[in-house]
Amino acid sequence: MGLIEVNHLSKHYQIAKRQEGLGGALRSLFHREYMTKMAVQDISFAVNRGEVVGYIGPNGAGKSTTIKMLTGILVPTSGEIRVNGIIPFKERQKNARQIGVVFGQRTQLWWDLPTIESFELLKQVFEVPDQRYRQNMATFSDILGLGEFLYTPVRQLSLGQRMRADIAASLLHDPVILFLDEPTIGLDVVAKERMRTFIKEINRERGVTVILTTHDMSDIEKLCQRMILIDKGRVMYDGELAKIKERFGKERVLIVDLEGEATDFSIAGAAVIKQEGNRMWLRFSRDEVTASQLINQISEKYEIKDVTIKDPEIDVMIRHIYEKGMDGQADYQQE
Repeated sequence: MGLIEVNHLSKHYQIAKRQEGLGGALRSLFHREYMTKMAVQDISFAVNRGEVVGYIGPNGAGKSTTIKMLTGILVPTSGEIRVNGIIPFKERQKNARQIGVVFGQRTQLWWDLPTIESFELLKQVFEVPDQRYRQNMATFSDILGLGEFLYTPVRQLSLGQRMRADIAASLLHDPVILFLDEPTIGLDVVAKERMRTFIKEINRERGVTVILTTHDMSDIEKLCQRMILIDKGRVMYDGELAKIKERFGKERVLIVDLEGEATDFSIAGAAVIKQEGNRMWLRFSRDEVTASQLINQISEKYEIKDVTIKDPEIDVMIRHIYEKGMDGQADYQQE
């Protein structure tokens, strides 16, 4: 049995139809019509202890709705959820003590208080023992660099500082599961890398299970071995990220800089898709020829100055799946 068990989970909303004109508005006072919005439709998956899972999809796919049901904020329309043996919406307080949550657009810190006072209040809320609190604060301060803003009011923190403080706050009580909803949104490159390093550290050292939703596919590539892809409320793919790359990332591009001018340039097994002076872009399939074989062919005819191999970007592959589905042919173009 997994640490998280989701079976045939659905969440539907009843939304009032808006009637046009004054007559429609008057009719709505006495007879309101509703339409059903299906945010999540019959999804099932399990997450084992210690996994880092990317839960991704386009806007409106149902990611945040799923997270809110897993944390007990929302009640499912149908289906079953168990988080470490607990049904979240039935035992919200008990569930809250075993999970940590970070929503990128919201904070759990007190806006007008110095950051350290928010931590101390959370210590009281979760009844964290004094020694454990000091140990956690020392660890988090060391990795996340909290010391530079501990006595600064939360409202004065930069976005990167606030996100670091939020993730530390979510882990003060030693949860077994951490839900991260867009934790790197709006962060600069340095802040993102610091956040990713910390997530890897707490997963490796403490065995914290992490469920990550994000639109930044770099987060998925650097943190997750497994990915659950959801679209229009349904699971489209659940498996290893490597298998997505293997299936949809067969086409590669070899970029070659030649010493001399190349005329009538052609190499068996590759197509020239672009040329700028002595620089050539060649597309090839990894199933048909290797990069080393192409380089050997080129070096027999030309003097090579530099070589770069470019693999398909993961966000291009994911966008292709959204548009074509898992059975769609990998016919997208890469330059």
